Amino acid sequence: MAYTPYDWTQNLQHRQEYIRDRLREGSPVVGLSYREGVLLLTMRRTQDKIFEIYDRLMFSGIGHQSDLEALRLAAIDFAHREGFSRSAGDVTAQRVVGVALSPVLKKGFGDFFSNPLVLRAIFAEMGATPEEDVFYLLDFDGEFTLHRGAAVAAGSEKSEEEMLRFIEQGCSGKVADLAGALKLAPQAWERGRYRGLMKEAAAGEELILGSQPLELLKQELGEGVIEAAVLERNVSRENKFRHLRADEIRPVLEELLSGK
Repeated sequence: MAYTPYDWTQNLQHRQEYIRDRLREGSPVVGLSYREGVLLLTMRRTQDKIFEIYDRLMFSGIGHQSDLEALRLAAIDFAHREGFSRSAGDVTAQRVVGVALSPVLKKGFGDFFSNPLVLRAIFAEMGATPEEDVFYLLDFDGEFTLHRGAAVAAGSEKSEEEMLRFIEQGCSGKVADLAGALKLAPQAWERGRYRGLMKEAAAGEELILGSQPLELLKQELGEGVIEAAVLERNVSRENKFRHLRADEIRPVLEELLSGK
């Protein structure tokens, strides 16, 4: 059976619509650079969603868990081969995303005889200074973008735009410390989650979120837990990646929810 250019374009559009619909209600991921390192934060119910890839490099995303796991393993495999054959300094988010992962995703997305990966991933890389920290967003079709200071992965462009706008308003593009990042990230997460759950973006519905501060976050905490991990800039140990413990997150979250 022969495919015309029109068939090919229509199939691509249908695949995009299918994937975006699956991603819409996913739990967003927030990435923030701060003075002592880099934070990734999301909410999960069971399995971990934030992972170390290599020295100074971590990963999270939204989508099908099996697809994210396949992407994580591919990233780890490439990073370790790169570090072994070249050097640890050659293992960067740009090379992992641009060289190893993007071409594979692009090829798979255009192959109509295979299932597309349902995901939107965020890679965080810590530099020597906050100005050198970078985030790469990688989409299901292999397209990727570079961000500095902050980045978010959510189920729709509107969700991400609202989250980034809130972050910019909350910190003017800079976050001082981990406590500040832990206060800002859940609020940004809530806005992305709220937008993702909305079936239709009616103007009046935005007022509901504004009149009930952190109400959705409180609801979601009844079914899930905040997961956060950091790359720490000024520690003597070799491993810079660390999952934050519940007792580190809880005081900041309680203060945030209490409105202090």
